Amino acid sequence: MDKKILTIQDISCFGQCSLTVALPILSASGIETAVLPSAVLSNHTAFSEFTFCDLNDQMPSIRNSWENQKISFSAVYTGYLGNAKQIDFVKDIMQSRLDAAGVKIVDPAMADLGKLYTGFDEAYVEKMKELCGIADIILPNITEACLLTGIPYKDSFDKDFVEKLISALKDRFKAKIVLTGVGVKNGTTGVAVFDGACTQYYEHTKIGLGSHGTGDVYASAFTGAFMHGKTIFEAAKIAADFTVLCIKATEPEHWYGVRFEKCLPDLYNMLK
Repeated sequence: MDKKILTIQDISCFGQCSLTVALPILSASGIETAVLPSAVLSNHTAFSEFTFCDLNDQMPSIRNSWENQKISFSAVYTGYLGNAKQIDFVKDIMQSRLDAAGVKIVDPAMADLGKLYTGFDEAYVEKMKELCGIADIILPNITEACLLTGIPYKDSFDKDFVEKLISALKDRFKAKIVLTGVGVKNGTTGVAVFDGACTQYYEHTKIGLGSHGTGDVYASAFTGAFMHGKTIFEAAKIAADFTVLCIKATEPEHWYGVRFEKCLPDLYNMLK
């Protein structure tokens, strides 16, 4: 039977991130994709202003409609959620609408560069810990891993610090881990992947100072590759290589996202 995945995250109407990234990337991976928007924004929060409307009132009705029609999913992949209240709803979706062998993939999208995103607070972090607690795979960046474990954030770090984070995440969440933004050598970045048995690293040259939306590009490409049948490390490597291609395809003045659309054929070929 063909796989169906549900992704739950916001729609930023302008700016290449969240659902406008996840849906095309997952579809290009050959996976039938359903969406459940957590919020609608005029554009993402890196812009100087934005509108925001959470969909708390709509989400339960959508879930109930799916239950009535016996719609279920092979995986649920979550990204940016509108508020802490939605996390309880997402947990319910995972428990009620997943197939028996369904996979729970959580990108705890809430912080970067040592700071929480606009609109989030410590109460949200505590609720995100609950969601990561039922996940099969989590994909935090360094900042998010620090928030989830209580380990103080560092702007620069070595492999020992990464191992400390991985160990703390393993002890707390019992999930497989893809830790992103792992650059322990000058001029490099990459991922550390704990597959349930061991930790493997994949590094590549760091390009520029980073781009908006690359976390969503990475998490979506990882999820698509993993659901396509790749191992967790293979999926992590493919997602890293794809994200690099997207950054390279983006002009410096295109500051609000990466031109991932140009690279979708490359992702398709990587998955062959």
